[in-house]
Amino acid sequence: MKEISIMSRITLLEEKILKICENCGRKRNEIKVMAVSKNHGIEEIKEVYNAGISMFGENRIQEAVKKFEYEELRKNIDLHFIGNLQRNKAKKAVNFFDCIQTLDRDSLLDELAVLTSIKEEPLMVLLEFHTGEDTKAGYRSLEDLFWAVEKLLLCPGLKLEGLMTMAPFTSCKDSQRRSFKALYKAKEEVKKRFLLEMPCLSMGMTQDFETAIEEGSTLLRIGSGIFGGD
Repeated sequence: MKEISIMSRITLLEEKILKICENCGRKRNEIKVMAVSKNHGIEEIKEVYNAGISMFGENRIQEAVKKFEYEELRKNIDLHFIGNLQRNKAKKAVNFFDCIQTLDRDSLLDELAVLTSIKEEPLMVLLEFHTGEDTKAGYRSLEDLFWAVEKLLLCPGLKLEGLMTMAPFTSCKDSQRRSFKALYKAKEEVKKRFLLEMPCLSMGMTQDFETAIEEGSTLLRIGSGIFGGD
């Protein structure tokens, strides 16, 4: 069986996103697509870039640096860290990535605040909110999330762009939907409490992006739906 090309997958993905937007009354330009490029080489990444996607997500710092550090492409893309960030590797992440999507605990927030205090441009971050995914990552309650937002607003080197979550890895759409609804509600509560606009809701992956769009996602993290594989 002939392997589907990256361009064909992106075309199919775009068709699905457009259809879902039409069905739920959303505008296509409200939603960005990130290509999750972990375990994929630079030639595949260039194919994705040439197909029109300029945002990439990596889970491992060492892998990302090895792939992108000396590539001209690095100047033309937004590179986000989407893995679990250990404090002892935070300095490298701060200096290499455009955004940390997985700011999930106060100790990491404090570390990033110190590391970015002298940066000319603030580092974009998303607060990870636990909404029922299988892992333990993320702020567990609205009060904890509020406290993190309060601290972030006092950090000149950090810029809060929004929230992210991972839904449970399941085919149950009801479970996925509960997770995404919880993140959207959290965003609205933060907005109300702090009078703060947060343009980014990073939720939805290859297996559940349809539901995520319906529930308000503005950033989809797509891996196999672009690169192929499981």
